[in-house]
Amino acid sequence: MNEKGSLTVRRLALWGIPMSLGVMGLKMVAWWVTGSVALLSDGLESTVNVVAAFIAFFVIRYAQKPADHDHPFGHHKAEYFSAVTEGALIVVAALLIVNEAIGHLSDPRMLDAPALGLAINFVAGIINAVWAQLLIKTGRKYRSAALTADGQHIMSDVVTSVGVLAGLLLALATGYAIFDPVLAILVAINILYQGWKVIWHSIGGLMDQAVEPGEEEAIKQAIATHAAGSIGVHDLKTRRAGTVTFVDFHLVVPAALSVRQAHDICDRLEDAIRAAHPGSSIAIHVEPEGEKAHGIRVKVIKEA
Repeated sequence: MNEKGSLTVRRLALWGIPMSLGVMGLKMVAWWVTGSVALLSDGLESTVNVVAAFIAFFVIRYAQKPADHDHPFGHHKAEYFSAVTEGALIVVAALLIVNEAIGHLSDPRMLDAPALGLAINFVAGIINAVWAQLLIKTGRKYRSAALTADGQHIMSDVVTSVGVLAGLLLALATGYAIFDPVLAILVAINILYQGWKVIWHSIGGLMDQAVEPGEEEAIKQAIATHAAGSIGVHDLKTRRAGTVTFVDFHLVVPAALSVRQAHDICDRLEDAIRAAHPGSSIAIHVEPEGEKAHGIRVKVIKEA
């Protein structure tokens, strides 16, 4: 990530704090004027957004620190810890919602001032939708796991708000107040699912999971078309740590090739891989012909 991208990510993370506080305030006002447990569940999820925004801001600042003696590969993985924490907080919010909703199943009641409360919640949902799209788009562009996870969580909050509004309108139209707590439980189930997705994706990053198939194919293509002069490539490995993708492989060259010539091939390959996959950290192990190939292989396209 370049300096401009780093600054953009930090600014969005900082603005996420007042944004989440404002949306949470709107939703809690909507609950206060209506007394709806479903709106309360929506507001409780937004309290998690506030905590997550603070965590994301501080973690992103730490993750962008340059590599040092104790962390020679950088601090990028810190973003995954933020995402895992956020996923856990989402699960906690869901459990709080279930606890609140179950207590209202036996004593449901119709909403007070429903029009005002629903209007306030609708405005909060619109703000969240716009903000979530911005976070997700920017997070993916600059490969910020923390920013993307924050946006995905807020987008799940938007889905929750839509469901809440639809269900409460149904309760008002039918006169059945039981729809309010039942809907809150359904909302909690959706939140649990979203929290699990955030945690699972982040664990993959912490466990050095390979890049997505499409990204790996782009890396293979860059190697295949720019490895002229070599004999073959094998033992290709990829992993992602925050904004950086690590790529390493073995490059087999003719035994008579000079060190300078082998180095030139490596330089060409590094430039091609970074052009296809910006932000890559590349390690190439040069081997003389005759070494037994293993791992993932890439067929080199010979010069015409």
